[in-house]
Amino acid sequence: DNGGVPERGFTGRREVNWDAVPDENSAPGFLAPDFFNARTEPRARGLRLTTPGAGVQVSADADNPTGTAVRFGHINPSYPAEFQTFSAERLFSPIGSNIVDITFSIPGAPDVPALVRGFGAVYTDVDETAGSFEFFAEDDVSLGKFFVPTNDKGLSFLGVLFDNPVVKRIRVQYGNSALGPNDQGEVDVAVMDDFIYAEPQPED
Repeated sequence: DNGGVPERGFTGRREVNWDAVPDENSAPGFLAPDFFNARTEPRARGLRLTTPGAGVQVSADADNPTGTAVRFGHINPSYPAEFQTFSAERLFSPIGSNIVDITFSIPGAPDVPALVRGFGAVYTDVDETAGSFEFFAEDDVSLGKFFVPTNDKGLSFLGVLFDNPVVKRIRVQYGNSALGPNDQGEVDVAVMDDFIYAEPQPED
């Protein structure tokens, strides 16, 4: 694990768990897309997170100063009972969409695009097979779409590893709907816990 060291490693991996994200960057507020794409340690992890929705969000912890409910309970009071954690206690989700796009850069050099050879993440509460990763190459050609194992109210893991650093972008789908206050019928929502990915490498 190369942690948040602001320099490229030639081997190894990077990891993101959400538990050290400060209260001011967590629910009910949004996480900046480049929070883990900083120039300095410990946030120099070469990871950028965007969504077509309102933004990406890290759930509140139990002692947050605004009294926001944990595990996205401020959006729907049923969610704390639905969503387990892999590493307590924060989780991650897009808001206003069920899509997150992940792009990579050289750690410590946020403006330098990079490629990875693999990515994996822990999901929570995957009821149907709508959760997926689609990997894209440097020329934006799809490298394949892979579906998350189902586990109602439990934890699932999906990881994909290629032979070489060929992945420029990943489109992550969270269930078949955005988080919301009225989940009923065929609505399937899911959120994520820890991320793990191969050390970002230069495109050329």
